[in-house]
Amino acid sequence: MRVETGTGSEADLPWGSPTVRPRGFVGARVRRGSAGEHAEVRGPSAAMHRDALFRRCLLLADVTAIVGAFALTLVVYSRAIHLTWGAILVIPVLVLVAKVTGLYDRDEMLLRKTTLDEAPRLFQLATLCALVMLLRGTLVVRGALDRHEVLFLWLTLAALLIICRAAARGVALRIAPPERCLFIGDESLAGTICSKLHDHGGVKADVVAHLDLDQATPWSTDKFSAPRLTEIRDLAESMDVHRAIVAPGWKGAEADEILNLVRTLKAVGVRVTVVPRLLEVVGSSVEFDDLHGVTLMGVRRFDLTRSSMAVKRAFDLLGASIGLLAVSPLLIAIAIAIKLDSRGQIFFRQLRVGRYGQRFYMLKFRTMVQDADAMKDSLRHRNEAQEGLFKIAEDPRTTRVGRFLRKTALDELPQLLNIVKGEMSLVGPRPLVIEEDRRIQGWNRRRLELMPGMTGPWQILGPARVPLSEMVAMDYLYVANWSLWTDIKILLRTVPHVFGGRGL
Repeated sequence: MRVETGTGSEADLPWGSPTVRPRGFVGARVRRGSAGEHAEVRGPSAAMHRDALFRRCLLLADVTAIVGAFALTLVVYSRAIHLTWGAILVIPVLVLVAKVTGLYDRDEMLLRKTTLDEAPRLFQLATLCALVMLLRGTLVVRGALDRHEVLFLWLTLAALLIICRAAARGVALRIAPPERCLFIGDESLAGTICSKLHDHGGVKADVVAHLDLDQATPWSTDKFSAPRLTEIRDLAESMDVHRAIVAPGWKGAEADEILNLVRTLKAVGVRVTVVPRLLEVVGSSVEFDDLHGVTLMGVRRFDLTRSSMAVKRAFDLLGASIGLLAVSPLLIAIAIAIKLDSRGQIFFRQLRVGRYGQRFYMLKFRTMVQDADAMKDSLRHRNEAQEGLFKIAEDPRTTRVGRFLRKTALDELPQLLNIVKGEMSLVGPRPLVIEEDRRIQGWNRRRLELMPGMTGPWQILGPARVPLSEMVAMDYLYVANWSLWTDIKILLRTVPHVFGGRGL
């Protein structure tokens, strides 16, 4: 078998004759069972220390949020601090609830550490605390809290839990060493995974070795025998591996072989992440069903129900209307600046493909000189986008005001009018121009079952860096997994992206 290391070198590792020696790990110990076929393994301590760092940071964040929420409530409402004996139980009880619901163990399973994904559970934790204070507040504070104080405590605790946990994860990611990963799968997918591990928030990991099983002998059926565990243990130790990323699909791979591989990796203390090819079609919106010991996976229908469409449309109208009212003075100021800077129209209207293939004119503030389209052919050699898209970071056709509008994404604000008209959504698939849309074939065209959005999953990664084929696949999964909370998460993640100067 050929093992490619993170430095680009290769080494032969014949299974059955482990020659590598531990390097940097506390050695995993293998002990034969009574039958000689099972082994007890103590995993590498480096990964355990890394996981413990995240748990401790999150614990400190939760304690800070709880204390801060109660302190702010008492200060804002000018209540003298008279705590009862029950106050000492608030922190351990809430921490215990967080532990039971998995809020401290989730990061161990994930490569990408995010706070927004667990926000609903944090909101539930704050709701539980508020209900207890409303019903039995005298156990904590002398003199019951009134409804206004409980409401303030509820919202403050929910907000502080999210903010403090996000800050704690940022600190932990900065302090912790990179997670060292062993990728097991074909070379093409290895390149995709490596690119996803960099330049994205919440991830600090490196692929230090790539193991291509297409050239390996089939995985043996001896499962957890001591020789097999010794081989995998020595490989993980020699590469200083914290996590294995397994991408099933190598030639001749059988289900039992994949199960054996995952079980063995887990047994030697290596974290395991699996790239499930099935979810490329069904997405993450699945429900697991236990049929008397047999695990089944229920797949949600692809299209949205009428009630879901109504909820999404109401959310769009509310958000766009509030947005237009809030930024109306800014819209007027931008329009004046555009007219003073260069000749031409204030708005740029471009024909795009919308829901069900219907074409519409998407509005933007004009950021380029007149006749910019006529100059496009002469600039194609500077195109930085991929697979038919056209985007230049320092486009010479851009005006002075236009450069500022693009950097801050303010040129996109007129699309709020498209949303009010029912042509676009706040969040949705990227609206493509006609020549780009013609490149989309097959099932990926079902991305058009939702209205295109001002932002979407593609925007968070940067439109110029995402190939067209990958973008439409992301759009397909967005439609397959839509929920209102998904839209809210994408909007919240768009904010730091825009303020980071990368634009829409």
